[in-house]
Amino acid sequence: MSEAPAWPGGARAALSLSFDNLGEAAELEMGALPADAPLGRHATALEILPRVLEQLAERRIAATFFVEGLNAELYPDLLREIDSRAHEVAYHAWRHEQWADLSAAEQAANLDRGIAAFEGIGLEVAGMRPPGGQLGAGGTRVLREAGLRYCSPAGAGAGAEDGIVLLPFEWRHVDASCVLPALAAAREQISGSSEPIEPSAFAAWLEAEIAGLAQGGGYMTIVLHPLMFDWFGPGCLARVLDRVAGAAGNEVWVAPCAEVAEHISGHPGHFGNGAVLDSSSWT
Repeated sequence: MSEAPAWPGGARAALSLSFDNLGEAAELEMGALPADAPLGRHATALEILPRVLEQLAERRIAATFFVEGLNAELYPDLLREIDSRAHEVAYHAWRHEQWADLSAAEQAANLDRGIAAFEGIGLEVAGMRPPGGQLGAGGTRVLREAGLRYCSPAGAGAGAEDGIVLLPFEWRHVDASCVLPALAAAREQISGSSEPIEPSAFAAWLEAEIAGLAQGGGYMTIVLHPLMFDWFGPGCLARVLDRVAGAAGNEVWVAPCAEVAEHISGHPGHFGNGAVLDSSSWT
């Protein structure tokens, strides 16, 4: 792989801002909601996401939203609005199933169901992020056979494998790493301690990581969860969004994952198989 991949506009680095989960899909999968709970009224969809869309519009940031396929049934208009605002809607399993726990056949069926649901509301899916961060039994094969162009598992770097672009995320760039017990190793990287991290400290860490990206080059994706915005708070979110917007320009190309994947596909000689996957998970 070239030491200095050619990003659009002569940028030194590329950055994707991404948001994982929407509505009650993950809570349903975990059994955290009563069986008779009303669906289609979740605060992340009805209250939080509309505010996020406005904040992104104010800063002219285009992001990727990895959402579960169930949301195509529960919130079709919201998904269409995300798309109409020049953001990307990507796949995050049907109901946030732990991807690595599924057989290859189950993964293929899950993809078929989700892609069909998105197509049913007029949306094309270019890529997915596997819940839990691992590709599992199907690897890149089931993704390629489903017609996807990229995947964003846990890992680092960026590259392509068997016709699928890999755009890994690092756990130290995920808000959930600040509190989940299984991700103590990521907290060690952030703060030098396995203790939970305060929102302001995580915001400062992301600001520093973006500055480092601008200087050192490479690819980075930030992963935020609307379910955690009560924890993160509007002030910390604004800090991160301001830093992302400020990074856009000659030093950093800020773009949704699908656009980054398209660029890598078009310049294979600059990237090769530059992605390294991480076997750790949030479970």
